[in-house]
Amino acid sequence: MNNEAAPPARIVVGVDGSEQSKAALRWAVNQAKLAGGAVDAVLAWDLPTRWHGLVPPTQKEMGDYEEHMRKVLDEAIDEALGPGPGRPVALRTTSVHGHPAAVLLDAAAGADLLVVGNRGRGEFRETLLGSVGMHCVQHAPCPVVVIRGSGRET
Repeated sequence: MNNEAAPPARIVVGVDGSEQSKAALRWAVNQAKLAGGAVDAVLAWDLPTRWHGLVPPTQKEMGDYEEHMRKVLDEAIDEALGPGPGRPVALRTTSVHGHPAAVLLDAAAGADLLVVGNRGRGEFRETLLGSVGMHCVQHAPCPVVVIRGSGRET
C-alpha cells in the first residue's frame, strides 16, 4: 500500500479577458475547490499588429506592453472572481508572450485538466469553437474542458 498522498490537482485555464474566458476561470476555480487543487490562470499575448513588419519595439516598449498584458490578466481575474485575497483555491497567474494555443499546451504539461472558453477575442467570434480551443482539444497532454457562454446565466 502506498502511503504517499497524491499531489493536489492542477488545473490550467486560458484567460484572455473575454467573457468566455472569465466563465472558464470561474468553472476552473469551482472544480479546483471540489478536487482540492490549484488553478494556473494563463494569458498568452503577442505584439500589437502595428509593430508587425515595422521597426521592432524597443525594450522599453516591449516591457510596457508586457506590463499592460499583466494588468489585463489581473483585471480579468478580479472581474471573474471578485477582487483581492481570500480566493477559495490557490491561484497562480502567468502572462506569456507567444501564440495562445502553444502557450496553453506548454502550460498544460503535467496538469490534470486544461480549461478554455469556447471562443475568445479572435476574428471569428461567431464560430462554435475558436481555433485556440480546437487546437487545445486536439493536442493537449491532458483532458480539456471547453466552457460555452459567459457562465452568468441563471
